[in-house]
Amino acid sequence: MSFLGLDGKTFLVVGIANKKSVAWAVAKLLQEEGANVIYSVRSEKRKGELGELLTNQKVFVCDFENEKQVEELGYSLKSELGEVKLDGILHSIAFANYAEGLKKFHETKRADFLQATQISSFSLVELARACKPLLAKSSSVVTIGISSTDVTAENYGYMAPIKASLETSVRYLAKSFSHDSETRFNSVNAGPLKTSASAGIPGYLINYLYAEKLTFRKKALATAEVANLATFLLSQRSSGINGQGIVIDAGMGLNYFDGEIVESSMKIDD
Repeated sequence: MSFLGLDGKTFLVVGIANKKSVAWAVAKLLQEEGANVIYSVRSEKRKGELGELLTNQKVFVCDFENEKQVEELGYSLKSELGEVKLDGILHSIAFANYAEGLKKFHETKRADFLQATQISSFSLVELARACKPLLAKSSSVVTIGISSTDVTAENYGYMAPIKASLETSVRYLAKSFSHDSETRFNSVNAGPLKTSASAGIPGYLINYLYAEKLTFRKKALATAEVANLATFLLSQRSSGINGQGIVIDAGMGLNYFDGEIVESSMKIDD
């Protein structure tokens, strides 16, 4: 028997973009552990693009900018599941409009900030509400955050404070659900990853390489490592963890004064 005990469990995975995404890595692990996985993707176009990856899988379409579609997702899941309950949900959704490049935070446009907040943060609240009647008594909801919400991460633009709101929502959802449920909420706060989504952030590569040098091991965080943590949190083996934001960054956030980095940054031309 697997340590995680996921065989026969049922999970909803939201936010697969492609085979490089965290959501896909988690879904694969869940299936390898014998779990049943239901998917939700952003659009019919995305569903078509993922056809080869999700062959013979149940896939729903939900655009989290559309409140009605979120409600309809809940109804569709109820019809699909019947008497079966969801043992967990992985929420891995994020979007920011960088069409005009990175700007100083005070230059952020209202429409961009509100759109990114809805998709990247408040979508977790709406998803939890829509799925609440479908969740097993001791279920787990996990979302994917970032490791640097408490620093001024200029390279991430206005998404850093929005991810901070996502992390805060995790705690409030954990408390809110606790009145009549044992459902747990946690976030996996990952360091920089090499994903297709991150490639869309202006100037991301140089910051990714810098972050790699700051890790204790001098090796960047891998998507599989983030998926391992998320899958553990989805399992009952993590039953004592609730309302937490768990940082996984290979030590990057603790290594500001790494000798190599300090020496490199303080070099003075002759």
